[in-house]
Amino acid sequence: MHESSEMQTLHLADGTAIAYHRSPGKSPGVAFLGGFMSDMTGTKAIALETWCQARGQAFVRFDYSGHGASSGRFEDGTIGRWATEASAVVEQLSAGPQILVGSSMGGWIMLLVARARPERIAGLLGVACAADFTESMIWQGLDEITRARLQRDGVIYVPSDYADEEPYPITLNLIKEARTHLLLGEKNLAAITCPVRLLHGMQDASVPWRTSTQVAERLASDNVRVILVKDGEHRMSRDGDLALLTELLGDLIAETRS
Repeated sequence: MHESSEMQTLHLADGTAIAYHRSPGKSPGVAFLGGFMSDMTGTKAIALETWCQARGQAFVRFDYSGHGASSGRFEDGTIGRWATEASAVVEQLSAGPQILVGSSMGGWIMLLVARARPERIAGLLGVACAADFTESMIWQGLDEITRARLQRDGVIYVPSDYADEEPYPITLNLIKEARTHLLLGEKNLAAITCPVRLLHGMQDASVPWRTSTQVAERLASDNVRVILVKDGEHRMSRDGDLALLTELLGDLIAETRS
C-alpha cells in the first residue's frame, strides 16, 4: 500500500517556496521532475514513489514554482528558473548519487541539471523527453498572426491537448529565456556521460518521439537506450507503461550499484 510522506516546503534564497514529498531510503536516490503545467500528484510520480518505498529506495517529488502546491505564478516561470529549482532540490534534499526521472518538460530539465552537476547524477530516465519544446513545438508551430500577438501582448493562451485541462499561458519571456538553454545543438549534451534511458510513445501527439532519438544522438554517453512503445501516448501512464518505467528504473539502479 502506498503511504505518502508528509508534504514539506523548501525555501529558496529568492523567497520561492518549493513544495515536496521525500521518502528516506538507500542510494542511489530517485528524483521525479514533472512536466509543463503538471504537478507532483500525477500518476507517474505516485507510482514511482510507491515503487521506491517498496524497495526502500530514497525518493523525492516536488512542484516547480507556479505549479501545484509551490509558490509563485506560472506566468513568471522560465526553463532556467525551473532548472535552478530542480538543482536546488537535488542539492538540498538528497545525498549521494541520484537518478533523475524527467517527464516531458522534466526530461529537458533533467538534462540541464545533469549537465550542470554531472558528479551528482548517476543516471537519467526520460519519459516523452521534451527537450527544446518551447522553440521546436511552440514558437515554430505558431502562425505569423499569433507570433505577432505574442510579441505585442507578451502572452497567449494555448489550448491543452487534453479535454480536461484549461488553456495555458505561453509568455514571450518563456520563449526568449529558453533559447539560452536549448540542447539539441551539436555540442550541448557533451558533458553527460552517465547511463540514460529515453522512453517515448510513438502515438505521442504533444512531443514527437524523434525528439528522444535526437537527444540520444547528441549525448556523450555510449550507455544510452531509446525505448519506443508503438501504441504509447504522451502521458505514458497506463499500467503497462508504468511497469516498463519501473523496470527501466530498476535496471539503472542496478547499473549504478554494480
